[in-house]
Amino acid sequence: MTKELRRLSIVMLVMFLALFASTSWIQVVQAETLAENPRNTRALYDSYEVQRGSIIASGAAIASSVPSDDVYAWQRVYTDAPMWSQVTGWINPALGSATGIELEMNQELSGTAGSQFLARIEQIVTGQPQRGSNVVLSLDTAVQRAAFEALGGLQGAVIAIEPSTGRVLAMVSSPTFDTNLLAAHDPKAVNEYYDGLEADPLNPLFNRSIGGDLNPPGSTFKLVVASAALASGDYTPESTLPNPASYTLPQSSSKVFNSTGGTCGPGERVTIADALRLSCNIPFAELAVELGDQAIREEAEKYGFNQAFELPLVSTPSSYPRALDDPQTALTGFGQGQVTATPLQMAMVSAGIANGGMVMNPRMVDSVLAPDLSVQQTFESSEFGRALDEDLAAEMVAMMVANVSDGAASNARIDGVDVAGKTGTAENGDDDPFTLWFTGFAPADDPQVAVAVVVEDGGGQGQSGSGNTIAAPIAKKVMEAVLGR
Repeated sequence: MTKELRRLSIVMLVMFLALFASTSWIQVVQAETLAENPRNTRALYDSYEVQRGSIIASGAAIASSVPSDDVYAWQRVYTDAPMWSQVTGWINPALGSATGIELEMNQELSGTAGSQFLARIEQIVTGQPQRGSNVVLSLDTAVQRAAFEALGGLQGAVIAIEPSTGRVLAMVSSPTFDTNLLAAHDPKAVNEYYDGLEADPLNPLFNRSIGGDLNPPGSTFKLVVASAALASGDYTPESTLPNPASYTLPQSSSKVFNSTGGTCGPGERVTIADALRLSCNIPFAELAVELGDQAIREEAEKYGFNQAFELPLVSTPSSYPRALDDPQTALTGFGQGQVTATPLQMAMVSAGIANGGMVMNPRMVDSVLAPDLSVQQTFESSEFGRALDEDLAAEMVAMMVANVSDGAASNARIDGVDVAGKTGTAENGDDDPFTLWFTGFAPADDPQVAVAVVVEDGGGQGQSGSGNTIAAPIAKKVMEAVLGR
């Protein structure tokens, strides 16, 4: 071989290796990035040519694909669509749109994820039709149904999570919609239905459990304030605060009152434990000012405030703003003013307390299964961070149990079970209906579920309803479903 031919051979080999490496990099390493690119229409069309995997809850498919007699080959079908609408979302090839798990787990469901590369090669080699993988959710159908039926026609949301893992057990938002009508292959009919949903002033497309227009958390936020007080080392549940019948906000002429219009029980001073049990606003406004906005914000952020979470559905961050003045800080002491929260966030507060002060990252997917049901991917639980030392969390648990057994959250009681909880009745304006809340967990000594309920528009009762009369009974039914009662 001549020297020139040898050089040319080496150059050709190097070029071949470079081409092989670059194509391999694109097809394997960059596969997921390319598939996620919204301009990559080929990936979108490819996902409609295969039988899409199912979305599974409690061992049964709640979203599956059936043969279609049109150009898209497969039609997406949803079981109990209104109950699962905000979880599954929908996918529509005629419009090129997707939401919910259908969107966030699209690569796995369509078989285009990088982790499924070898499975695709095997299907090609064996001549098998290409199929997507199945996504197994952490949600429990019985708990989901209990939450859906308990909320009924009320405007609001319910979310339940497992305190020790962060696994979501139920996620319901109301009003709801029919995902089957949004997955149909008739663009005109789908657009008409979607436009009607979008124009609805009740915003049925909002997933109120993790987003939408966020509400003030009301007195459920007193849990965060009490937690900040204990974490400071300067307070215990038996620490006392002044107990007037009205409180003038600092640097202001505006007054704050307890829901009873009087003092927080008898006596000139009241303990933090009793103020929480009776859900009194004035002591917590005073406590918030003493702690300062920075201490409360830092504690709130330990529970997840001011941060979005990917479950993989993406939550709207709950908000505790920076640099609040004393009057605004006082209002946040009982969950008013500029503080806002999702039900997910308030469930994380309860779950963190239930879990000995350790807050877990919320998640709603357990695994991805191949078409032959072999496990392709599992999702592990992970810690978000510690909000409270374990001994202080135990003190919070005791106060929350008293709140249900002998306090303002009595309608969450379950016979034979110690329930820990906190209600909230948030104001939205002088004449506007209240927003009603409950968050808590059960059993208190071995927590299996933490739940948060929000009911908007006063539950249809304007300013007559309360968190205890409307939200707490809903939470009770969800907790009973988890506990098998």
